[in-house]
Amino acid sequence: MLLDTAALYFRAFHGVPDSVQAPNGAPVNAVRGLLDIIARLASEFRPTEIVACWDDDWRPGWRVDLIPTYKTHRVAAAQPADAVGHPIEDVPDLLVPQVPVIREVLGALGVPVIGAPDHEADDVIGTLASHSRLPVDVVTGDRDLFQLVDDSRSVRVIYTGRGMARLEILTDVTLRAKYGVSPAQYADFAAMRGDASDGLPGVPGVGEKTAAALLASFGSLDGIVAAAADPASGMAAPVRARIAAASAYLRVAPAVVRVVRDLDLPDFDARIRVGPGERAAELDRLAVEWGLGSSLTRARDTLAALAALAAVA
Repeated sequence: MLLDTAALYFRAFHGVPDSVQAPNGAPVNAVRGLLDIIARLASEFRPTEIVACWDDDWRPGWRVDLIPTYKTHRVAAAQPADAVGHPIEDVPDLLVPQVPVIREVLGALGVPVIGAPDHEADDVIGTLASHSRLPVDVVTGDRDLFQLVDDSRSVRVIYTGRGMARLEILTDVTLRAKYGVSPAQYADFAAMRGDASDGLPGVPGVGEKTAAALLASFGSLDGIVAAAADPASGMAAPVRARIAAASAYLRVAPAVVRVVRDLDLPDFDARIRVGPGERAAELDRLAVEWGLGSSLTRARDTLAALAALAAVA
């Protein structure tokens, strides 16, 4: 199970009241909410391994160089860059101090936190999903990761975009039913459609239905661009004009939308192994210090039960 961690803790932060606080008065709504999400996912989907994939760089410069509007609206205006020149993401003030606590609690639970320099969590997920020898569940609210779905390798996406009470499981079949494209076509589809939440303009006048129809007719974005340049291709003249007008964008958009699948990641052990071992005292300390109560108990108990099952198997 690969967690798009930031997407989940943002969801937790907005889903749990900020009146949920530690004994010292610090907010812990995102921490507790994330623990509840992990407990729910682990209980329902019963993974044998969990990885918390991390945004070491939430807005990589190489993606911005290709499309300058990439995630521009999420840059914190009052804090334009960090110590090494990276733009600061606009994060709610009450969430900022919870992020280090989240990392500490995940570590105490034995869940590895894995990121990569100059890359987003999406790229870490793409690399791990593409090279896993186990079936993979990707947990995310980001539709771009639909491109990783692969029934032949048992890679599916558990989509949280409609809320934890309405999880969607994306497979080859459900993706085709939902959008009319294959997972291999999804990045091209997303590039044409655009995504305002990521600052991707898309092709003006080409929405989801037109993008899917073009891919059905011409196979890929390269095929679509070639058809737009060929008056004999059968592509309608207005659509040809739209594709031609967006040619500069379409040359770079796929590289921005496609997740990286070949990162050099550190070695780690993602096996669920929570039990009465050396981390028990650390977890007890965190539970008291941050007032994590039933949320941490549920996560500990759920993961411990899975670890016990794995040990028997």
